[in-house]
Amino acid sequence: MAELRIDIFSDPVCPWCLVGIHRLNKAIAALNDGTKVSIFHHPYLLDANAIKEGEDSETMLKRKYGVDPAEMWDRLEAEAKKSGLDLDMRKQKMRYPSQAAQVLVAAAESRGTQHAMSMAMSKATYLDALNISDPEVLVDIGTANGFTREEVLALVTREDLQKEVENASVSASQQGVQGVPFFILGNKYGLSGAQPEEVFQEALETVIKEAAE
Repeated sequence: MAELRIDIFSDPVCPWCLVGIHRLNKAIAALNDGTKVSIFHHPYLLDANAIKEGEDSETMLKRKYGVDPAEMWDRLEAEAKKSGLDLDMRKQKMRYPSQAAQVLVAAAESRGTQHAMSMAMSKATYLDALNISDPEVLVDIGTANGFTREEVLALVTREDLQKEVENASVSASQQGVQGVPFFILGNKYGLSGAQPEEVFQEALETVIKEAAE
């Protein structure tokens, strides 16, 4: 059986990460059944200093880019729809910190639910417009992905683990990850951004073919 490792750098408050990983999932689903894919997620923070109580998304984006985000949102929604993802960027009114959420994603590697946990965080943010810095929201996501309520609360309230996420994000940037989503296929090929599904498919097939030679 062919084996393929995929490393993903992402942030659940990054809507392009949701689109990109959704497209990757579709490309993986189209692979030959003989390929075993193992996915590992790594922390990245779009804003390590995001306001704890959350900030209005429109205000934050205007400050960051100097323009009204409407056109950006429209383009994002159109791209998502191309891949069958119904995304309403005006539904989530707030931008919240993601350190606690990423602590839980990191911990989920040991439970074999890391990829599902990461996707659940992104969907909670943009499809359900939830606050993924709220421990009670994280309890709901965590208990659906292999953790008890007590385990989730113990993890997401630890400041040392949130600091580890922040350090890992800095390290990723120092190693060349300048934006997310960022994908490393087979420890060899890097892909940046929410690439079209056919790009993911071609890259996956190339890596699998080379590994078999």
